[in-house]
Amino acid sequence: MQHEIMKHNHNHDNASNAPLVPVRFEYTHPTARIVCVAGTFNHWQPEAKTLHTSGVGHWWKETALAPGTYEYCLIVDGQWMPDPQARESVANPFGGRNSVLKVATSLAAAHLADAENLPLQNANKSKKKI
Repeated sequence: MQHEIMKHNHNHDNASNAPLVPVRFEYTHPTARIVCVAGTFNHWQPEAKTLHTSGVGHWWKETALAPGTYEYCLIVDGQWMPDPQARESVANPFGGRNSVLKVATSLAAAHLADAENLPLQNANKSKKKI
């Protein structure tokens, strides 16, 4: 079954004049022959971003994206799938899932976003009972 191009685009909050931020996609599969990534950042065209391989099942692609929120999928030997390393995913119109990538404007902003996802520490633990 051929995957149709998704018409909706979720990167509305991208700043057009913001500097690009380096992003690295990675995937490990011992027998994959070709791995691509497609999403709202490349109009869902897998051939636009083919991942490189080390020859031992590790695949990667470095690219630069404007800050914002994107949806994407990995295409492994023609099969569309969510990225197993993605922190978030959303349902897509084809009955599957799209991974969500949030590109921060800076490393500091990325660390703050990561901190928001961490569990809160119990502040009472440091107090001694009398």
